[in-house]
Amino acid sequence: MSAPTTDRADGPVGRGEPILSVRGLEKHFPIKGGGLIKRTVGAVRAVDGVDLDLYPGEVLGLVGESGCGKSTTGRAILNLQPATGGSVVFEGRELVGLTRKQMRPLRRDIALVFQDPYASLNPRLPVFDIVAEPLVIHGLTKDDAELRSRVRELVETVGLNPEHTNRYPAEFSGGQRQRIGIARALALQPKVLVLDEPVSALDVSIQAGVINLLEDLKNDLGLSYLFIAHDLSVVRHISDRVAVMYLGRIIEVAERDELFERPAHPYTQALLSAIPLPDPRRERARQRIIISGDVPSPANPPSGCRFRTRCQKFANVLTDAQRQKCIDDDPQLADRGAGHLNACHYAEATRVI
Repeated sequence: MSAPTTDRADGPVGRGEPILSVRGLEKHFPIKGGGLIKRTVGAVRAVDGVDLDLYPGEVLGLVGESGCGKSTTGRAILNLQPATGGSVVFEGRELVGLTRKQMRPLRRDIALVFQDPYASLNPRLPVFDIVAEPLVIHGLTKDDAELRSRVRELVETVGLNPEHTNRYPAEFSGGQRQRIGIARALALQPKVLVLDEPVSALDVSIQAGVINLLEDLKNDLGLSYLFIAHDLSVVRHISDRVAVMYLGRIIEVAERDELFERPAHPYTQALLSAIPLPDPRRERARQRIIISGDVPSPANPPSGCRFRTRCQKFANVLTDAQRQKCIDDDPQLADRGAGHLNACHYAEATRVI
């Protein structure tokens, strides 16, 4: 399947304008050194120039190995961690640089579901208070009766028993707690949900129920998701498009089927080759791409292409002149054809699985 024709300004044909547009987003954490008087001696470039577009009703999967900056990207987009630089435009309004007071009305339209359902819920509050808190803070109900009705509706929407809202988080399983977190995120009727690895802490059998719930909510409520994950099978199931992240940068973006069937960046190819196949014969016969070495430090990333120090193509395929180009020139995320974006000088679409 070929991806639709894509334009950097308008995105995939038929989707219109993005509801959320990220350009050059940066989040750097200072490194302090010295003696008694601490001074900044460097910076960890956790997010270092991220470009993303999210369209109405779309699920955009954001994948990459641990430590690549996925979760920090989500928090910077929401201004929970103020960005060092770049732009985040939500429905025509710039979010970078807004104060907490200025962000408050926008919290109704863009919400976050946290990764850990055990740490993200206040253990001292019953479920009713946890779900009702956003409604109370934003003054969206007239009286207690309307508040109770709204909380009951939210709890039922995520598949829980409304009679259990007087219980505390410790009395629920991990999957039930994540559903409570989703109910809280839905309380303000947002347009965009940033889902930070929402099923990674759950058992596989529980993951399926939560993923099916998220799909139903997207279809019923017309939500858009930025779905952050490292489980490629989950991403393939739920996403419409997929963005691959490495060392603080987006290195490939494509329609889901296009990316999984014809990955172009060597890093994406290596990730997909690690997905186990259910057929033992095909699993034994296929060639697995092994990434050598460790992830470079985000405080001191390599020059040129950030993946070159671990790239199988750089090590085994390219000529000396081509390797020098990878060392000297930083490849930019660009459309190499058919709306398939990647950041590699020598990208070549290859069927991996």
